[in-house]
Amino acid sequence: MHVSSILSVFGLASLALASPVEVAERQAQKLRIMPLGDSITEITCWRALVWDQLAAAGLADKVQYVGSQNSNPQNCKPATANWDQHHEGHSGWQAVNIANQYLTGWLKSTPADIVMFMLGTNDVNGGRSTDDIIAAFTKMVTIMRAANPKTKIIVDIVIPLPFANSGIQAINARIPEWARGLNTTESPIVIADCYTGFTSSMLRDGVHPNAEGDKVIASRVGPLLLDFVRQSLAQ
Repeated sequence: MHVSSILSVFGLASLALASPVEVAERQAQKLRIMPLGDSITEITCWRALVWDQLAAAGLADKVQYVGSQNSNPQNCKPATANWDQHHEGHSGWQAVNIANQYLTGWLKSTPADIVMFMLGTNDVNGGRSTDDIIAAFTKMVTIMRAANPKTKIIVDIVIPLPFANSGIQAINARIPEWARGLNTTESPIVIADCYTGFTSSMLRDGVHPNAEGDKVIASRVGPLLLDFVRQSLAQ
């Protein structure tokens, strides 16, 4: 048998032995984006609207959302019918618990090149201190970079609450300086301000964004994500 034929056979055999995830990554080589958060990520439609932005920019076939979850609880119907519904949004979960117990495993199972997250609402409601929440954010960044030193990170300024909003404001006040302190050229951190201009009328139940709120979040997150995607594809 010709050497090239032997190599071809070995290559096919290797592909056959690979897991479905490994096969998909080898064939697609798509940029991996993890929407990470709590219910404001899981049971809302902003990530669907952000996918529309990716599609409109001609980037949808070059990227994929990743995460252990694959769901559309709100029955979101964006312009892109076949939008990727994978995510790592977990209703009721705190940043502290995600950092200490789960994120390492999630990133091992579903590696990411870009992570975008909004967390802190449940921590505030659970009585966590601002220092503890910011420390959890720092640990999350450390875990992301251990999994992928070139991870690009979008951190959302948390949307307001009609109750306990002083705790949300305290987190938000710390995020800019925190992000500047951890920002690097290899693994940049940018901030999506989802708080400014976000009013209580944009909440459907006092906590989660309604359709108007989803649009606001998508309008703040999407352009930053598009920039990161274009930068990554150009590298």
